[in-house]
Amino acid sequence: MPPTTTTTAPAPTTAAAPPVDEEALMAFVGEAVTDVGRLLGGSMVVLGDRLGLYRALADAGPQTPAELADRTGTVERYVREWLSAQAATGYVTYEGDDRFSLPPEHTVVLTDEHSPACVIGAFETALAAVRSTDRLTEAFRTGDGVGWGEHHHDLYEGCERFFRPGYEANLMSTWIPALAGVEERLRAGATVADVGCGHGASTVLMADAYPASTFVGFDAHPESIAAARTRATEAGVSDRTTFEVRTAQEVTGAFDLACCFDCLHDMGDPVGALRALRGAIAPGGTVMLVEPMAGDRIEDNLNPVGAAYYGFSTLLCTPSSLSQDVGAALGAQAGEARLSRVAAEAGFTSVRRVAETPFNIVLELTT
Repeated sequence: MPPTTTTTAPAPTTAAAPPVDEEALMAFVGEAVTDVGRLLGGSMVVLGDRLGLYRALADAGPQTPAELADRTGTVERYVREWLSAQAATGYVTYEGDDRFSLPPEHTVVLTDEHSPACVIGAFETALAAVRSTDRLTEAFRTGDGVGWGEHHHDLYEGCERFFRPGYEANLMSTWIPALAGVEERLRAGATVADVGCGHGASTVLMADAYPASTFVGFDAHPESIAAARTRATEAGVSDRTTFEVRTAQEVTGAFDLACCFDCLHDMGDPVGALRALRGAIAPGGTVMLVEPMAGDRIEDNLNPVGAAYYGFSTLLCTPSSLSQDVGAALGAQAGEARLSRVAAEAGFTSVRRVAETPFNIVLELTT
């Protein structure tokens, strides 16, 4: 027999671990611990909103925990801990002598829901979103989506409260006037589709501002449509608004203006949605596309607004799109260039950026 030859495979090489910069390590530990406090702080903010703690601090000035608890019908021991946590994050100010206050600037951000600086709804939205962490853990492994209607019910009111102040401040003053010829048509009497209307904040605001026009809100989430009808009745605009449970692809008609407010990136087939809207606008009609503020490159979005939107997109927007047919998953940071490509693929020949805010970009689509 020929001799047996044994070949030993070479041992795999392992790259040496890079040296650890102790100063950078401890700096990052500090950042991580800060983020833990901020994560818990989101719940603190929602508690402060729901219990009227911020409003009572704003109305009555510096207070002790006992005084604040008495004004809000809450228990002093809980309020003391909440105030201490809020002081540690800088949301309230510890004045000494067991008294706490809310700075006037923070009052705007946390209580004034008519100001575009108010982000109280973002906290409610975020807290609802993180409740889906268990489901998203599995979705990361399977690639399955999580539908918009499958999240905690606070999500839908939170979204309305987050976006409505910006719409109230900008929609009639800046965005609509920037669209070529649209405001004149609305004042004379036009038909408007508000696609993905949610609780109807944008629909109701436009109907109140342009009483000669008629408005139809569409959303695939039945509970949101029911809320929108209630909002329209409460605002006294139900005579010129209707709301229907439909997807964007199911919208038909001959509208002078079709709007998509902060929702196209949530759709499974954004090209199909815009193609349907192109077919549903009258000759000379316009589509107004409002999307989250984003640059076209990742490095453009590495900032606090981008961090918030990427987080929302991971927990809400991308799973929503992946739960639908096509599952394009644009994400909340798609950027103007990608949105323009989607519009062009849907058949629009002109895409023009007409306005922007720290939170939104506004595009005019025409054929």
